[in-house]
Amino acid sequence: MTPPTVLAVIPARGGSKGVPAKNLAQVGGVPLVARAVRACLAARAVTDVVVTTDDAAIADAARAAGDALGAPDRVHIVQRPRAIAGDRASSEDAVLHALDAYEALRGRRADVVLLVQCTSPFVVREDIDGVAAAVAHDGADTAVTVAPFHGFLWRDGGAPEEDNHGVNHDKSVRQMRQDRPEDLLETGTAYAMDAAGFRTHRHRFFGHTALVRTDPARVLEIDDPHDLARARALAPLLDPAPLPTRDDIDAVVLDFDGTQTDDRVMIDADGRETVAVHRGDGLGIAALRKAGLPLLILSTEQNPVVAARARKLRIPVLHGIDRKDLALKQWCDEQSIAPERVLYVGNDVNDLPCFALAGWPVAVASAHDSVRSAARAVTTTPGGFGAIREIAAWLLGPTLSPTLTPTPPAPPSA
Repeated sequence: MTPPTVLAVIPARGGSKGVPAKNLAQVGGVPLVARAVRACLAARAVTDVVVTTDDAAIADAARAAGDALGAPDRVHIVQRPRAIAGDRASSEDAVLHALDAYEALRGRRADVVLLVQCTSPFVVREDIDGVAAAVAHDGADTAVTVAPFHGFLWRDGGAPEEDNHGVNHDKSVRQMRQDRPEDLLETGTAYAMDAAGFRTHRHRFFGHTALVRTDPARVLEIDDPHDLARARALAPLLDPAPLPTRDDIDAVVLDFDGTQTDDRVMIDADGRETVAVHRGDGLGIAALRKAGLPLLILSTEQNPVVAARARKLRIPVLHGIDRKDLALKQWCDEQSIAPERVLYVGNDVNDLPCFALAGWPVAVASAHDSVRSAARAVTTTPGGFGAIREIAAWLLGPTLSPTLTPTPPAPPSA
């Protein structure tokens, strides 16, 4: 039997009043729209992904996410018309337009259409496969992700003569949690609809609606800057440990101060500056160089000590750079290296533009909070105390010698 065609649609407008450029905001070092694309591509049920947007930068981020996962032919961009791109436009309008555009492009009809919200940063493939399966295989017309909710809801009467009252409870009877009926909260994460029924009803809920339970710890919708801050704080706890391997990257670019040092500077009576570095970092960098990875030190500081350290490590350096992101982009062009295949290590706010450019932004443990929040991975070791050695071990293994194989024993003597 031919499997059903399941189309995942991700609405991602460019405008947002609560959080400017919200759908490009990074959580765990990855733009929200890219997180949604990744989750959809990871789902077993999803045939193709459509991102409907009016913003070129969002379109680029979505394409890059598909490219990074080796699935560029499964991610399609639909230009959303202005008439359905404003604040009052419904998600249903965007999904219907995307459904029409996809079917015209691919020449086949979708059996199930999904609505996946990139403002729910912790959506996982199990959520998406769950709602898709409910419609595609279990007989539901529509499906929605829900999470158990045990709070007491109240409604303000709105006037002195109108009593405030409980919505899901009788205020005169305080029941134990285990004695109350279980309420389920719509998470806003993922919805599934039978495509033909959706065209008829033009709404995400019709017929029998299946409730697909999800982990309440991952329920968070980003509507304002406080939500975004919470998502960034939760990402290290909820995201799978995103440690890169050698197969994930083609180059390593290192900040210097605060990354290869502890960010302190010693100044003698003549004004000469010295810093402390870690021998383990030198060992890690040497191993990366021997493994054939292109390396670069990129620093804002114009300081002889940076150049001296680069000479010692035998790797190129660009220092005294005001726009590190532009320098990184030019270096990648010259080396024919895709920025999304670069691991960039930094510690402070002047590294954030490079974090937005590199595919693997990594913060050292001692980095500024804003840098840790924007990173895709964070070391357990502070800058200047072996953080680069730790990163080298991620890529090459703990012995820093992944290509070494055990020497076979000598044949026994005759």
